[in-house]
Amino acid sequence: MTEKTTIFIEGMSCDHCKMTLEKGIGGLKGVFSVKVNLDQNQAEVQFDPDEISLTDIKKKIVDLGYKV
Repeated sequence: MTEKTTIFIEGMSCDHCKMTLEKGIGGLKGVFSVKVNLDQNQAEVQFDPDEISLTDIKKKIVDLGYKV
């Protein structure tokens, strides 16, 4: 079973930010896809809630230096 959610992220300003977030979140076990939209300051994440929680995904974003 997969879940899709949109997470609003503060602090993104360039393609490097987008790449950092997509690689960082996408590397988490249980995450299937990540699409970061700089213009809307958000990321659409598809994940398996049995393998990873939304809280853990948000923690990774904060660990990468952004605010949720």
